[in-house]
Amino acid sequence: MKTLFASLLLVATSMLTVAGHTQEAAPAGEKYQAGKHYQVIAVPVRTANPDKIEVNEVFWYGCPHCFHFEAAFEPWAKKLPADVDVQRTPAIWRPNMEPHARAYYMAKQLNVLDSMHVIIFKALQEQKKPLASENEVVALFVEHGIDEAAARKAYNAFSVQSQVKQADARVRSYGITGTPEVIVNGKYRISSHDAGSQEGMLDVASFLIEKERKSKK
Repeated sequence: MKTLFASLLLVATSMLTVAGHTQEAAPAGEKYQAGKHYQVIAVPVRTANPDKIEVNEVFWYGCPHCFHFEAAFEPWAKKLPADVDVQRTPAIWRPNMEPHARAYYMAKQLNVLDSMHVIIFKALQEQKKPLASENEVVALFVEHGIDEAAARKAYNAFSVQSQVKQADARVRSYGITGTPEVIVNGKYRISSHDAGSQEGMLDVASFLIEKERKSKK
């Protein structure tokens, strides 16, 4: 009987050990758990500014969920403290998504992202413009006061092309297959599926920002 009990105890201990490797246990008192409310990225992805805690919103202009999420993410992001660096990365896993990513980075290059970000979203989501080519993207920028020659130059700029390629590589490293998602400090990936809702995504992100802040002390 003692031998049987010892064997059962060994099996139970082994199962707990395996479980511990498949899901990171949350310290006592933590509200959100890895593997349940957010995912841990196996190999952390380099952030833009290692001195700050990065929050990176991965989005696609053609995604209605992203359009909806923007209304919550933008005011939340503006209230974040100075030690948090807010970034955005356009997703590109299909050829028709590349012109939209170019539109994002050309707006940054032309210093009109603050105004054009929502305009690009509305062009696709409300006006049903496909923005599937250089001409269509440039026409949208011209419609909103950007010189055509400057817009074309930005669309085809080497720096814009490089940023598009870097964005593609970054999204692949994050392991993202849907949008919107939020990445905290290149280590944690948050989706509405795991967080329960888009509002939940921001709650989990706030939790992880504080987690990273404590780890830096």
